[in-house]
Amino acid sequence: MKTLTRIVAVAGVATLALTACSSGSKPSSDSGSTSSASSNGASFKACAVSDAGGWDDKSFNESAYNGLKAAQSKLGIQINTAESSSSSDFVPNTESMVSDGCNLIIGVGFNLEKALHASANENKDVHYALVDSSFSDDSNKTVTVENARPLLFNTAEAAYLAGYAAAGMSKTGKVATFGGIQIPSVTVFMDGFADGVAAYNKAKGTNVQVLGWDKTTQNGSFTQSFDDQALGKQQAQQFIDQGADIIMPVAGPVGLGAAAAAKADGKTYIVGVDSDWYESAPDYKSIILTSVMKEIGASVEQAITDSVNGKFSATPYVGTLENGGVSIAPFHEFDSKVPQDLKDELTKLTDQIKKGELKVESANSPK
Repeated sequence: MKTLTRIVAVAGVATLALTACSSGSKPSSDSGSTSSASSNGASFKACAVSDAGGWDDKSFNESAYNGLKAAQSKLGIQINTAESSSSSDFVPNTESMVSDGCNLIIGVGFNLEKALHASANENKDVHYALVDSSFSDDSNKTVTVENARPLLFNTAEAAYLAGYAAAGMSKTGKVATFGGIQIPSVTVFMDGFADGVAAYNKAKGTNVQVLGWDKTTQNGSFTQSFDDQALGKQQAQQFIDQGADIIMPVAGPVGLGAAAAAKADGKTYIVGVDSDWYESAPDYKSIILTSVMKEIGASVEQAITDSVNGKFSATPYVGTLENGGVSIAPFHEFDSKVPQDLKDELTKLTDQIKKGELKVESANSPK
């Protein structure tokens, strides 16, 4: 299999922290001094720092932003945001939120781990939440930061269902997946997808192949980017040329490049990730079979609510099928094309996973 390994270098000059605020949300004019993270309502300020994809990435950044806005609407809190253009923005953007008097600072994505970790250690009276990553020490061992909560998602469970569905809907007998960067929050999707295809093969006596990922060896295809859509289009085209007719890109906005390739082909369909791509990427809704969803917004809103109400803890949030933290989206325009027996099997598998009767295992699942 041909694996795309081109590494994209992102060049940029560090952005001044106080000018990095997102246009998607006007910063509060009341910067004030940092107060206790258990403040209530109007006196509470929740803030968020994006990964390099920006707030309108149609993926995890946008989902987190929606959770921030939902909390503002429901709780009457103040909010502020800082949009990162490159990794050089993470530290200054995080520190700008501290300077602005934020009670809770949310970092979106594993790339923010070091910046949030250092800031949390220096500002014990501020709460932090990190989307899609735990905190680790210099030896890469997971550690607990007393004023910071990881927001994690066992997407292997939902991706298992998507893989089963993809195998059942493939006409060529080949499906594919690829990632942005090889990290647990990406490969956990790919593990679940591969296991779902394997489960379908076992149940039906078929031999649907998965291109782009080998769960056993943990080897596969990665674009080394979450924002260069041209790389996603290139990788997807490689899979299409090899006969894949359903592709699950786990690469943030890069996945939209894969969707463009699939739409141009006219016979290839996409499994979206993070959000329901039928809703978030309407230009491609005609080719979206389903999506593996993470309720990032809900986890962000809950972290804010807990902090406002004095119930914040460092215990990780782990989204599962059982607690509604992960799920697969409706088939939308494909609903009439998906056989009823396949829908029934997916319903049964979902129930078995929720009850613990079926274990979807991945070394990359959050612990």
